[in-house]
Amino acid sequence: MNNDFERYYQQIKGRQKRDALLWSLLLAGLFLGAGKVAEFNLATIWHALPNFFDYLRETLPVLHWRLLFADGRTEGSLAYWGYRLHIQLPLIWETLQLALAATVVAVIAAAILAFFAAANTQSPAPLRFAIRAVVAFLRTMPELGWAVMFVMAFGIGAIPGFLALALHTIGSLTKLFYEAIESVSDKPVRGLAACGASKLQRMRFAYWPQVKPIFLSYSFMRMEINFRSSTILGLVGAGGIGQELMTNIKLDRYDQVSITLLLIIIVVSLLDSISGRLRRVVVEGKAA
Repeated sequence: MNNDFERYYQQIKGRQKRDALLWSLLLAGLFLGAGKVAEFNLATIWHALPNFFDYLRETLPVLHWRLLFADGRTEGSLAYWGYRLHIQLPLIWETLQLALAATVVAVIAAAILAFFAAANTQSPAPLRFAIRAVVAFLRTMPELGWAVMFVMAFGIGAIPGFLALALHTIGSLTKLFYEAIESVSDKPVRGLAACGASKLQRMRFAYWPQVKPIFLSYSFMRMEINFRSSTILGLVGAGGIGQELMTNIKLDRYDQVSITLLLIIIVVSLLDSISGRLRRVVVEGKAA
């Protein structure tokens, strides 16, 4: 018995080693092939890297300890460095509102679509495949691509950014949501069906309690992603702090580039912390 088990164990172990080696070789080959097609060159990166650090050095503000808290007319003070804060802070707030509005609308739309797109909710097959095709198209187009088209249609402002974020988020979340629905246990569903529950009641009392923590977790994660994305959308005129960042880069206002980036980093860090606490409260039922 022990000899049979040892022989079986060695066979499984040998097969796992062989599979691991084959997959490693395949991935290495794909990596090298992709690097060659993309003309990836470590030597070029190594030689150009000092230019990147030179640019970072240019963006660092000139601050003097003795003048740190002087007024905004004194070069070397914090007030002199942040002379555009009265413009940048409202733009940060606009970016937050943009990300929040797009996320809320997208979560509601994706949650509804996901129940019709899931294979185990007994929705009509043509409707299911149509929803999957539409959301696949929505998430295939990057947010930046949507933003460029909407800026051309609606002009510069927050509306193109909102629409771009909302559409891409609907496409991404719908897929995540219907896959979560398809992975739930069918025992509560069959139990309610045996009691004569309607399809809507089965969704409400069998599917929703199982997928609610997953939906909320994905929604919080997407909120963080949308704020980061909204800063990039501003580069093409879709509103928010990204537009300020792009303006400062174009005008070579290096000190304002650094303070804009610092504001973005601070807000992203706060958003990560707040969303993590909310996730623990809502999803795990723990106090913040």
